Amino acid sequence: MTELPLETDASLVPGGAASLKRLLLLTGSAFFVLAAEPLYLLVDTAVVGHLGARQLAALGVGGVLISVLVTMGSFVEYGTTSRAARWFGAGDTPAALREGVQASWLSLYIGVATVVLGEIFAGPFTVWLAGGHGAEQRAAESWFRISVISLPCLLLVMAGNGWMRGVQRTREPVVIVLVMYVFAAGGSPLFVYGFGMGLQGSAWANLIGEAIGALLFVIALLRASREWQPHPVVMRAQLLMARDLVVRAAGFQGSFLVAASVAARMGTAQIAAHSAGMQLWEFTALVLDSFAIAAQSIVGAALGGGDAAVARHTAWRVARFGLWAGVAFGVIFAAGWIVIPEIFSPSHAVQHQMHLLWPWFVGMMPVAGILFALDGVLIGAGDMAFLRNITAAGALGFIPLSLLALHWHWGIGGVWAGLVLFILIRFAGMYLRARGDRWLVLGARA
Repeated sequence: MTELPLETDASLVPGGAASLKRLLLLTGSAFFVLAAEPLYLLVDTAVVGHLGARQLAALGVGGVLISVLVTMGSFVEYGTTSRAARWFGAGDTPAALREGVQASWLSLYIGVATVVLGEIFAGPFTVWLAGGHGAEQRAAESWFRISVISLPCLLLVMAGNGWMRGVQRTREPVVIVLVMYVFAAGGSPLFVYGFGMGLQGSAWANLIGEAIGALLFVIALLRASREWQPHPVVMRAQLLMARDLVVRAAGFQGSFLVAASVAARMGTAQIAAHSAGMQLWEFTALVLDSFAIAAQSIVGAALGGGDAAVARHTAWRVARFGLWAGVAFGVIFAAGWIVIPEIFSPSHAVQHQMHLLWPWFVGMMPVAGILFALDGVLIGAGDMAFLRNITAAGALGFIPLSLLALHWHWGIGGVWAGLVLFILIRFAGMYLRARGDRWLVLGARA
């Protein structure tokens, strides 16, 4: 593995000790916030998985569609963190809060439009992903039609996390998100089994939990800011940054959609295993992202305040933390090769397919840890055009390899080899970028 630049002692770096304390506080906050969602999804997946392989496969198809829509709207979180952090670092907290207000308006507008489009195209989308009409497709469509209603709420939650991270408020997002997912996780087995709603109960639990979270974030913003009217100029600036983030998100989701579609065409056991594997992958990615989220806030504030030294030091510090965390996850998942697949499905066929993807999943962990850390650094710096381009380059490796896995009958391992290539391409590009100076743009406006 390529050696990371040596870390300087924190006491010798401008703001070093303070930066480390802020980094740890923000990382801890982000860890709990980011871990809450994938932990809930793991619980929900396990609950649905014991209904049967068909229901688990349907959840995988519908979940991929929701994930696509959420990721495409992720700019209201990441873009807001970057812009709010720069204003905060420049000493203009009202301007930082204004970013949160305008991001919340955008969340409502985009969320409502997405619900309308999602209901219109739910049938065609699930038919394409499931490989045709059938019981799995009908179940996936039913789940998706309920779940998509929650999109405005989920985008409001993302915007709330974005502005709170930007102004370095660490406690409130943890409390709000934990309340939100406690309701969702408790509701999932209750609705699925207790109320006899089956797969649809999972969607209703998700919707109720996210509505609670959105309400709590809106209340927090009402208390923090006195400006609540829409500002088209600010929203336009956010949308300009969103352009690159949306293209970046399209690279992710185009790759994941193709991979899910390929796995679905391989068979029920393959798409069920792929669904469980992707839930584990997303859990790991989001937990590793806790370092990246902290870096977004600190790097943005440092650059907004004109301190390039702290920004660069933070970049390599979080990269090193990410490496250690990635190695730890790799060891844990390697040790759980037998036990973890059994948690997700009692089906031996599904467990066998999970064992086939497992070496790829475990092997990518150390590099992924560094990658996610540097991704957060560059988002905090507002280097969105580069992130767009390197993600597109990664997709050009991932998608063809996934399609070849179907054509040449390489099985689920071939699909996950494509994911590893996606990670390696992005890692190489971000490492080289972070070593240079082009991302170190100073001032309140990137």
